[in-house]
Amino acid sequence: MDRKRWECSALPKGWKREEVTRKSGLSAGKSDVYYFSPTGKKFRSKPQLARYLGNSMDLSSFDFRTGKMLMSKLNKNRQRLRYDNNNQTKGKPDLNTSLPVRQTASIFKQPVTKVTNHPSNKVKTDPQKAVDQPRQLFWEKKLSGLNAYDIAEELVKTMELPKGLQGVGPGCTDKTLLSAIASALHTSAAPITGQLSAAVEKNPGVWLNTAQPLCKAFIVTDEDIRKQEELVYNVRKRLEEALMADMLAHVEEASSGGEALKEEGNCHDDKDDV
Repeated sequence: MDRKRWECSALPKGWKREEVTRKSGLSAGKSDVYYFSPTGKKFRSKPQLARYLGNSMDLSSFDFRTGKMLMSKLNKNRQRLRYDNNNQTKGKPDLNTSLPVRQTASIFKQPVTKVTNHPSNKVKTDPQKAVDQPRQLFWEKKLSGLNAYDIAEELVKTMELPKGLQGVGPGCTDKTLLSAIASALHTSAAPITGQLSAAVEKNPGVWLNTAQPLCKAFIVTDEDIRKQEELVYNVRKRLEEALMADMLAHVEEASSGGEALKEEGNCHDDKDDV
């Protein structure tokens, strides 16, 4: 990169402007502008520079790219301030000799004092923020074509869904349906009922309930619950057997290692006797 640094006459004494030209990459030929304070602090943007200078200098007419004051903006600001002062004073002489200060609201975060002992304090809420944000229709299709792999980089077998679960919407596959149900279980505490409206099959783009996954309405029977409990019981039993076998293997390995060390010690004793 090519760096050039020189004094910036538009800023107070000691401020320097640096221009860095890129020589490689897709942005070759473009340049970045930075400013350095007399103490060597680096500034990358105009808001950062304005925050540092505060009310000591008006940067509304300052062009961060060129490092100059734009006379057109400066004249407009002076005319606006003069017009505002004339309307406020109504013919009274302006005895203020200080530099004009920007009157617009600050774009930076300001400290807030919270008073809790006032009897009329009430918590204000924004009803618009409390409303649920709209969701994109058929967003689950973005996950199509993605597969899960284990630590050995082998493809994980897709879960088989019950026959009672059927997808709704254009191009809805078993993988899309599984992603939709998993997302609904993870992001919402409401029960999963599927799309209750019968008209959703005719026009899902209009009648689709975005709070429910892309599947038709279904009912979980007692038989489904019993089969799931049996499946969980079998998985836990196999896990218990695997953990027990692993523990016994570690115990056996430790005992065989101790016997080997004992035999090796006996061999050394026999050699010493000889």
